Amino acid sequence: MTQSMWPPALGVFGLIVAFIIYRLVRRYPSGEGAVAEIAEAIHSGAMVFMRREYSILAMFALVLTVGLFIGFQSWHTPVAFVTGALCSAIAGYIGMYTATQANVRTTIAAATDGAPAALSVAFYGGSIMGMAVASMGLLGLGGLYLMFGSDPTHAEAIHGFGMGASTVALFSRVGGGIFTKSADVGADLVGKIEAGIPEDDPRNPGVIADNVGDNVGDVAGMGSDIFESYCGSMIACLALAATMSGATIAALGGDQQQLMFLPLALASAGLLCSIAGIVIVKVFAAKAPAVALRIGTIGATVIFIAVAYFVVANLGITSNVWWCVVCGAAGGMIIGLVTEYYTGGEPVRKIAKDGETGPATVMISGLATGMESVVVPVLTIAAIIFATSALLPEGAGVYGVGIGAVGMLATVGITMAIDAYGPVADNAGGIAEMAEMGAEVREITDGLDEVGNTTAAIGKGFAIGAAGLAALAIIAAFIETIAAKVPGFTLSIENPRVLMGMFLGGIFPFLVSAITMRAVGDAAFEMIKEIRRQFKEIPGLLEGTGKPDNARCVDIATRAALRRMVLPGALAVFAPMVVGFGLGAQALGGMLGGALVCCVLLALTMANAGGAWDNAKKFVEKGNFGGKGSDVHKAAVVGDTVGDPFKDTSGPAMNILINVMAIVSLVIAPLLAANPGGLLG
Repeated sequence: MTQSMWPPALGVFGLIVAFIIYRLVRRYPSGEGAVAEIAEAIHSGAMVFMRREYSILAMFALVLTVGLFIGFQSWHTPVAFVTGALCSAIAGYIGMYTATQANVRTTIAAATDGAPAALSVAFYGGSIMGMAVASMGLLGLGGLYLMFGSDPTHAEAIHGFGMGASTVALFSRVGGGIFTKSADVGADLVGKIEAGIPEDDPRNPGVIADNVGDNVGDVAGMGSDIFESYCGSMIACLALAATMSGATIAALGGDQQQLMFLPLALASAGLLCSIAGIVIVKVFAAKAPAVALRIGTIGATVIFIAVAYFVVANLGITSNVWWCVVCGAAGGMIIGLVTEYYTGGEPVRKIAKDGETGPATVMISGLATGMESVVVPVLTIAAIIFATSALLPEGAGVYGVGIGAVGMLATVGITMAIDAYGPVADNAGGIAEMAEMGAEVREITDGLDEVGNTTAAIGKGFAIGAAGLAALAIIAAFIETIAAKVPGFTLSIENPRVLMGMFLGGIFPFLVSAITMRAVGDAAFEMIKEIRRQFKEIPGLLEGTGKPDNARCVDIATRAALRRMVLPGALAVFAPMVVGFGLGAQALGGMLGGALVCCVLLALTMANAGGAWDNAKKFVEKGNFGGKGSDVHKAAVVGDTVGDPFKDTSGPAMNILINVMAIVSLVIAPLLAANPGGLLG
């Protein structure tokens, strides 16, 4: 077997492992009666949303495919685009389907076998998502590389794969985020604050929609998010290697094809290390959930760093490139730990205490926490850029940044597993509450959910850092692609077009954030009116003798999400085309730089502020500062309500926004090179 066949072969192997894990999940009982009915309602709602979302996405993708075929007059890039979109969609579908099978089994395992068994089932459910993301990336991207990517003259076609993956990711993340937060905000405000009933109470008509949203937003959406960064980092390295000068290639090891293949080789090794991490978590499942998950994650990263040394050496590449891998992997852990502190440490307790003086101080404290949390992750990203650039010779520095991003993302299988574990555990708690399974079961699922909130927050921080590095590498590849055809092309801050582009780029993160937050607010308004109507008009609903119309709330959230996800997606895809073809390649390069900085800063602020508000509410609900029902609790719920679209809708959209804009720019770079000044040039 030639070396270029290993990535797609390991992709197939990873899917087989995912299927084996799925069979393990299916061995656990799924319950009967009320439990089974609730689980089926969540599963059906999630699958209906996915089908309707993918139908709209298919039409959008068809338009882009035709446009790419007309623009390039070739089948290579359009086929790569369709392949990327399909791989991302399939990974998201597999992950969400299995998560909605694992949630009820986690609940039953908690009731019959205790916390270790429940942890195993929830983690298995997340692991399938992780393996699907890593495997579909290797299968799709590795297959295209096997077809024509090893030839530098045809490597540009592979850029279309990243565009397809990013387009699906943006729609999945934004659509899923609007769905989940409109349901969550509506259910919380009417249920907890107005009606005074517990979270996930079966009397609340919005609870099923809230649980459906956990799957479509935090499983399928997050999976697509990580998938596009994972593939984008590999594509950027491949593109940079394809445009390297002979002297730079010689300094790095002397073989251009090996440099192009390296990111795929590292990702292949990362898949195997992720499987090892999953096994480690299972071995330590009897320990506290947080301990088992941390040992598995760190263990997989350490194993990968060791294996990566032999991968780099075997390809005949200088060992300094391996140090770039180390920088990226270490940086990812630092960002994750810092995120864990700000969303689960002392800042959370400070926000909870500030609830003693009302919602206003909760809001102030949470915003300050989010802003402060930006500092160390951005310093870490800057350190990774500096170190990886300094390690490699002149002309290859940004290739080192791309390899650092690959190093951060190579063990995406285990990273995504612990992230997707969170929504499965959250759903399990919701099912236990709605089925009235008792305090002991809810105590186990709440413990798993608490850990899941932390792992989800860590996953968001990790995703932001990885997306920033991947986008930077893609932007560098965009510059090099044009420079290879337009001698002397550079981006200089003294150039008015570059400066203009930077300010234009800064607009988009704020505009998309505003659109998505307003979408959540408007959809939540519809949800609140419907829940209030049902409490008022359905006889005996609050008393527990009536039955809520859950399907109506699911439909409201679905329609709102599908209607409002199109505009952000269209902006991200078409803005680079308008600026590039209209104002020229230099203005587009400046726009990408401005958008990159603003996206990273906004994403970190919103994700960490939202996570801190969420956990501050949970800290109060444990009995601190008056516990549930107190004035402090009501203040904390307000903070959590604002934080919901921050951390699960607008914040995550920033990662994908910059990657979509960057990869679209890279795809159209060969076309821009024919007229780099644009229509106004």
